[in-house]
Amino acid sequence: MAVPKYKKGRAATHHRRSANMKMSAPARSICPQCGAVKLPHRVCPNCGFYKDREVIVTE
Repeated sequence: MAVPKYKKGRAATHHRRSANMKMSAPARSICPQCGAVKLPHRVCPNCGFYKDREVIVTE
């Protein structure tokens, strides 16, 4: 098995690791009932509907 001859610097290590640590924005979907932006597969916080049924009574 190959073994590195010299130690890699801190900058090279962080540069390599940083490519896998990018933050991504959470996915968004639009509620078909009221048109508000919500998380997918969740009850709409604005109208309380999920899959064309009212799950939570909102005023």
